[in-house]
Amino acid sequence: MEELRTPFRVTAGRFLRSVRIFSSSEVGGAAKLLMAGLVILFFAINGLNVLNSFVGRNFMTAIADRQVSEFSRQAVFYVLVFAGSTAVSVFARFTEERLALLWRGFLTRRVVNLYLTDGAFYRLDVSGKLSHPDQRISEDIRAFTVTTLSFLLMILNSGLTIVSFSGVLLSINPVLFAVAVFYAAGGSFLTIGLGRRLIKLNYDQLDKEASFRAGLLQVRENAEQIMLAGNGPQLKSFLTGRLDDLIANFRVITSVNRNVGFSTTGYNWLIQIIPALIVAPAFFRGDIEFGVITQSAAAFAMLVGAFSLIINQFTSISNFAAVVARLSTLSEAIENSQQQVGSEIRIDQTGEELSYEKLTIRSEPDGSPLLRELTVTIPPQARVLVTCLREEQGSALFRATAGVTYSGSGGILRPAGDGIRFLPQQSYLPPSSLRQVIVPPTASEEIPNERISMLLAEFGLERISRAEGFQQEMEWHTFLTQREQHLLMLASVCVAKPRVVLLERTEVVVGWDPLFRIITRFADDGIACVHIGSAASISAYDAILDLGDNGAWQWRKPT
Repeated sequence: MEELRTPFRVTAGRFLRSVRIFSSSEVGGAAKLLMAGLVILFFAINGLNVLNSFVGRNFMTAIADRQVSEFSRQAVFYVLVFAGSTAVSVFARFTEERLALLWRGFLTRRVVNLYLTDGAFYRLDVSGKLSHPDQRISEDIRAFTVTTLSFLLMILNSGLTIVSFSGVLLSINPVLFAVAVFYAAGGSFLTIGLGRRLIKLNYDQLDKEASFRAGLLQVRENAEQIMLAGNGPQLKSFLTGRLDDLIANFRVITSVNRNVGFSTTGYNWLIQIIPALIVAPAFFRGDIEFGVITQSAAAFAMLVGAFSLIINQFTSISNFAAVVARLSTLSEAIENSQQQVGSEIRIDQTGEELSYEKLTIRSEPDGSPLLRELTVTIPPQARVLVTCLREEQGSALFRATAGVTYSGSGGILRPAGDGIRFLPQQSYLPPSSLRQVIVPPTASEEIPNERISMLLAEFGLERISRAEGFQQEMEWHTFLTQREQHLLMLASVCVAKPRVVLLERTEVVVGWDPLFRIITRFADDGIACVHIGSAASISAYDAILDLGDNGAWQWRKPT
């Protein structure tokens, strides 16, 4: 688990950069309109609050003086002010939620795009330097946008309240205004001193909760294997340990919250009596009306509440600081992953064909050569079989060609983008519609459903087109067997027509006979196929690449 060590200045800089990017984005215009509407609504709320204090003052004075007609008139004013305040407050809340939703949608799309670009998600996972990026993207961004907006509006509202009610209190009693300022300042310093540990504790708690949830997810995804292997007791101990860890951390959080609670609760109780203690003597002397006491109490509470933003929101602020730090760490990790130079193996994606130039790949554990100075060009439409003395040799060649970092040297020249396809032995189809699986996004022509159905029938997948519509999104890993998923991906190659496709031990999944028919179909479609695995007969191939001991290799024609 990474430490919370990002400097505050860096975190604050990233926060402001995030706000600038949002405001200048394609949705920035709508965001600025919503923000302007919020500012106007908050001005209206504060104006109505000041008006309400004076109406309440006259209302209470009418009661004390037994003035029935004035009481009725002020009661009507009271109802009108309450109705106006209710309407404005509801619209302000609605506008705030819409703005937060707009920001969350924009920021999440941007982070997901960065996370899924150039294999950043893979490098982050392999490095192990960042824990639970999934939670940071889903939960932390939601908390960040909602809480940031809430704090900005609270600061705005507090500023307006201070301006509005400072004049009210100064007109009633200047001493009461001074007490409000010093009382809020003292309470804020005390709360910060008691609760500053909460930022680090809340940061750790988010990770511990995510770690426990990830363990439960692993149990669900591997339920059958766990049951067959009898690993239940070990997993129970593992999950119990994670649960104990998060509970222990949360106990410390509750202890700190208890100490902060003593301070904030007592602080808020005293707010109710301080105005009366200062203003009541003037009422006893007959210098002020009774309603001034209630007005001073309300104004004092509003002003102290505005000054006491840190006190009243300290728990939320500490949670927010942890969320900002986690998102800052996520941003930093993605940026670092994009800047990393993985190895000395050069990958040039400007080629028309797949070729290797003095490619050397070394084993990670001991540095022994898996492949030594491979120099081969895969001819167009060729069917090439790659045999390996050790299985990790073929796996390394397959993954290095795809861009996975390996220690080594030399170069790989390959087509860019959709010009090359990779089908690993353990394939994965994300949730999508049948048309999205078969037809690539860059397809230059509309592929009719009838053609897709014929292709599926050719690959023995008739039940797929019969079971669901072409536009129905499917969870393929639950609907199809591993073999069917593999065949579906092979069928999609026939539509995409890349220049070259690499297959990893596909015969294990689909069988030799279907594989021979498929690679022959690829050749007929002008697709070069490199099959890393084994074959019952090598006569179906145009060339053989044998990977031998100590990185040796041989390119030969089948005999």
